[in-house]
Amino acid sequence: MPAVTQMLYDMGLEDHLYGITFECPPQALEEKRPVVRCILEGKNYTSKEIDVFFSESKKEGKKLYYVDEKALAEIAPDVIFTQDMCDVCQIDTECTAAAVANLEKQPELISISPSGLKDVFDNAVSIAKALNKEEVAYEYLGKLNERIDYVVDQLRAARVLTKRVLLLEWIEPIYNCGHWIPHQIGYAGGVDMLSNPSGNSGVLSWDKIKQYNPEVIVIAPCGFSMSRTLKEMYLLLLKEGWTSLEAVKKQQVYIADFDLFTQSSAATLVDGIELLAGLFHPEAISVPSHLKRKYQKFYEY
Repeated sequence: MPAVTQMLYDMGLEDHLYGITFECPPQALEEKRPVVRCILEGKNYTSKEIDVFFSESKKEGKKLYYVDEKALAEIAPDVIFTQDMCDVCQIDTECTAAAVANLEKQPELISISPSGLKDVFDNAVSIAKALNKEEVAYEYLGKLNERIDYVVDQLRAARVLTKRVLLLEWIEPIYNCGHWIPHQIGYAGGVDMLSNPSGNSGVLSWDKIKQYNPEVIVIAPCGFSMSRTLKEMYLLLLKEGWTSLEAVKKQQVYIADFDLFTQSSAATLVDGIELLAGLFHPEAISVPSHLKRKYQKFYEY
């Protein structure tokens, strides 16, 4: 799980980490051994192709992910963190359990499957506690809560009005945002009325988007960098009524890197809150300098 890997590094616990997935953060990929692989690894499919490939694989009972069992046996882990939240983007506990069944030493399997933002923060405690470092998590989370409090205080002091937001997790088909992302939007002074707080994201009809008419649109497809997202923006430009949306007319359409939203590590999600607040309410708070490379305004209307 990239999110668990990121939190282990953030909390200074990376020395306990021996095996990762192929999608973990760059530093981990340089230093640790990939154990979880994907049949789509190294491929550059479009969002539509990925959606079709996954749907067909699911119908046929095929799994997108697999474990390098030789590498796993050599590591002989005491603890494995896995998830039961999304089998599109990460390996699940069922697959993991099957892979470890033949290990000489059976590790503890800990499922990290957050629904909301509070769950993500609680997960940091669970991760650190499994390594007997619980106090490290509380220090880590204390600093993150201070950052959230600062954003909320700045917006309250400026008496900002809540922005009507649409954040998309996928382009073709269009998916709304779910789980913790609506909570991020809320802390940043926005509301996404088409989202699914603490629940799964799902396909969203274009007619609903037109009726909703968002003031701000943020596009951050799961697993996509900004450059990859930009290659598929033409799909939205071709939609009937795109140029009539308030966000488009006021040039409030933004592309953002996925890891601030769909990668559920506590610190990156707080980064996402800070970024969104700066986009929604620039008169009250600025986007932190270290996050300016994580988004760009989209101008092709």
